Amino acid sequence: MAVSSGPIILVGGGRMGGALAAGWLRGPLEAVHLTVVEPDDHVAARLAPLGVERVTEPAALPTTLKPAAIVFAVKPQVMAEVVPQYAGFGGAECVHLSIAAGWPVALLERDLGDVSIVRAMPNTPAAIGEGMTVAWANHAVSRDQQALCEGLLRAVGAVAWIDDEYHMDAVTAVSGSGPAYVFLLAECLAEAAVEAGLPADLARTMAERTVSGAGALLAQAEDDAAQLRRNVTSPGGTTEAALSVLMAADGLSPLMTRAVRAATERGRALAPS
Repeated sequence: MAVSSGPIILVGGGRMGGALAAGWLRGPLEAVHLTVVEPDDHVAARLAPLGVERVTEPAALPTTLKPAAIVFAVKPQVMAEVVPQYAGFGGAECVHLSIAAGWPVALLERDLGDVSIVRAMPNTPAAIGEGMTVAWANHAVSRDQQALCEGLLRAVGAVAWIDDEYHMDAVTAVSGSGPAYVFLLAECLAEAAVEAGLPADLARTMAERTVSGAGALLAQAEDDAAQLRRNVTSPGGTTEAALSVLMAADGLSPLMTRAVRAATERGRALAPS
């Protein structure tokens, strides 16, 4: 989706901010339209190849700049310090897009006022343009502003919208934290291969390629995950033997349910009051 807008201010150029900037510059945005606020020289050095303008603090932004969007891509721990510095900066036409985990829109409204705010949760595959982002917009966001945010987020992967911000903690637990669960699966599969007698290097390669290949197949196939699983499972075969363990009453499904519940509850507990 091509993005036609005024300037974009990206607050924070770390891993996720850098992934967003790279995604924008691959397609929907030109470098001259993007300014990054990043005080850390080492972090900023990673952005240098993108050719974007960088300032170290919001006070260094031109007073004449009228951004179409201000994107907060800093850690939740510093949001309370960072966000108030942008109060009144964007103007009525500016949408504020936050990707800070666990930071509710009510707190952004407290610091920014009654302005247009979109809260989003991308995940780490955004770094290769394969992310999954779920977003929620407050009452002030116009259709054009939502479309702008959609374009910015779609530059790094798929985008879905929810109607109730309450579900953002569950979103974070599933797609936000989910890549770590998949990486753990690759780790465990490699360890099981070593236990079965395979060399460690071969076990790691097999596990990683199997997980990444299965994910690529799932993304491209018309069948859903359940059907793909059934396609691999021959009656009385080796896969069925393994699945009889993984799909037992105390197997993977209840374990994953407990894991997602724990992450969801932790997200709600971490939300600032």
